[in-house]
Amino acid sequence: MARVPSAVIAATGLVGGYGVARWTKRRELGGAVLAVAGAAAAQQWRARAGGKAAGALSAAYLAAFAGSHPLAKKVGAWPSVLGVAGAVALASWAVADRKA
Repeated sequence: MARVPSAVIAATGLVGGYGVARWTKRRELGGAVLAVAGAAAAQQWRARAGGKAAGALSAAYLAAFAGSHPLAKKVGAWPSVLGVAGAVALASWAVADRKA
C-alpha cells in the first residue's frame, strides 16, 4: 500500500476540518477531522523524525489552526486556511517527509 506523506495528512486535516465545519455548520465535526488528521500526522512525524520534531510539528499544526482565525479577518477564510495548510505541509515535508 502506498504511503501518504505526513505533509498531505496535515494539510488535509486543516483544510478538511475547516471545510467540514463550514459545510455541516457543526464545528465539533470539523474539530474531529482536525484532531484525527493531526494525530495521524504526529504519529508519522514521530516515526520518521523523532519525538522532538514531532512535538515541534504538532505545535506548528496547532498554531496554524489558531493563527488562521485572525488571519482570516484580513485575507478571508479560505485564503487563510489554504495558506496555513501550505505552511504546515512545507514544514512537515522539510522535517519528516523529505528524508523518506
